[in-house]
Amino acid sequence: MELMKNIGLLTEYGIAKGLIEPEDRNYTINRLLDVFGLSAYDPTPASARGSEAERSDAQANCPEARPAPPVLQTGEGGSAATTPAASAPAGPDLAGLLSRLCDEAYKRGLIPENSVTFRDLFDTRLMGILTPRPSLVQKQFRRLYVQSPKLATDGFYRFCQDTNYIRADRIARDLKWTVDSDYGKIDITINLSKPEKDPRAIAAARSGEQGADRLASLSPGSFASCQDSSPDRLADCLKGSHAGCPEGSHANLAGTSPDDRIVYPRCQLCMENEGYAGRPDHPARQNLRIIPLELQGERWGFQYSPYVYYNEHCIVLNGCHVPMKIDRGTFRKLFDFLRQFPHYFIGSNANLPIVGGSILTHDHFQGGRYTFAMERAEPEETFSVPGYEEVSAAILHWPLSVIRLRHSDPDRLTDLADHILCAWRNYTDETAGIFAETDGEPHNTITPIARRRGGDYELDLALRNNITTAERPLGLFHPRPEYHHIKKENIGLIEVMGLAVLPSRLKREMELLAECLTRGGDPAEHPSLTKHARWASELRDRYAVIDETNVRKILQEEIGRVFVGVLEDAGVFRCTEEGRRAFRRFIAAL
Repeated sequence: MELMKNIGLLTEYGIAKGLIEPEDRNYTINRLLDVFGLSAYDPTPASARGSEAERSDAQANCPEARPAPPVLQTGEGGSAATTPAASAPAGPDLAGLLSRLCDEAYKRGLIPENSVTFRDLFDTRLMGILTPRPSLVQKQFRRLYVQSPKLATDGFYRFCQDTNYIRADRIARDLKWTVDSDYGKIDITINLSKPEKDPRAIAAARSGEQGADRLASLSPGSFASCQDSSPDRLADCLKGSHAGCPEGSHANLAGTSPDDRIVYPRCQLCMENEGYAGRPDHPARQNLRIIPLELQGERWGFQYSPYVYYNEHCIVLNGCHVPMKIDRGTFRKLFDFLRQFPHYFIGSNANLPIVGGSILTHDHFQGGRYTFAMERAEPEETFSVPGYEEVSAAILHWPLSVIRLRHSDPDRLTDLADHILCAWRNYTDETAGIFAETDGEPHNTITPIARRRGGDYELDLALRNNITTAERPLGLFHPRPEYHHIKKENIGLIEVMGLAVLPSRLKREMELLAECLTRGGDPAEHPSLTKHARWASELRDRYAVIDETNVRKILQEEIGRVFVGVLEDAGVFRCTEEGRRAFRRFIAAL
């Protein structure tokens, strides 16, 4: 039967990718059978049973009789890290295979609704059976790290794709392009890979056993610094993730919901997500694996984002459920990470609402291997800070207000960054609309991004302010209302660096708008296009000819133009002569 065939194919996929060994074949098949409520396995089609010749063919298909497919020689826990990707067998189309298995599960009543939410919960359960245990994955990572940090992350990144934690088929649907601007090439993406929240699933979860309100989704033990790999050191690093956590911060002892039900995991960044089966309101994570890290003596974890907004998009998360914070320790941890992974950049969202990320309740960083437009930006003017003259400092030519520091000694960079942070937190310039606090509420903070630049360390400090006004209730330094038809969400770390992550609704809206612009239609007649009507009118005035040959290019360019304006709005010191004078006043205050 088809189900038996697909169970066999999924098992062979796991062997081909080095997730399981050939010796695990029967064990894995039996675990998959159990998920489907089956007690026997016969991959032979019913039509092939009967004749002696056909039984002989069936015998050839028996796992014990047929030769095993090529297996990646990756060592214990195999993560395909030591074999070039090109040598891996192509195997079945994983997305299609999992889709067929989910179809069968729905027919059998194993999935209550044929929706993305419930199908994801089920296919992640299947992939969890193929995914090696955390201890094996960590051991393989350490083994490769001894050869080079890059080899270790290359292997782990590929492993996360092979386990379908990173759903490559969905990420391939994302729309991506670049636009030229006064600040260089800006990246634009319309995110189609992150599933929309299913209202029915949310309602089902609220009526379930763990129906507490949840934090917004990510959009977003300890492996030592790897310089000391002694057994005692590694054993200490791999102890439970809660050692040293503030009292009450343990995710597995999270507080209770209003109806006294335990909230577990406490958020999507907690270490307890590793292997979690998920619920309709919380994604399954049976195929998630986290590499323990140590940053400044604290236990942290290293994983990749399942949505991969850019190459090797990783998340570095605190082993304890503690709020986001930006302080001297933050800079030290960023540099500690770079010492361990010099081929990556690393940054942190700001720690205040409006200018922060989607999850402020769990301290974390984001990094990866990608060159953003902000990294390519040139200094606009240089300056020096008394007492730190040896540290290179400059105002960056960038829409946000960014100070770039550079030096070979990360400790000196930390000293100056902390000095700038303290000065900025207490800085008020009423003529520029900047207030350090109002009614005791702090407004000034920083979005820091660190990287290696040859033998030096480089640190970009984006100055942020989250003050609101009657005219701008979402934030004075937030996208203005006329940009909300494209981007209304907070400007977080990824956008700060010059990559727009735009909502999936824009794909269909831009298709409809293209039809209106080329056929003379009125956007106001389409409910989903009403918000774009004024913008469409401006485009018609700006372009003499809009037709089938250029409409999509025009829309891409104009979306990029809006996003650049969004970034300029987030700058606390405007990109004008008056704004630069205000910026220099702050520099003088240092």
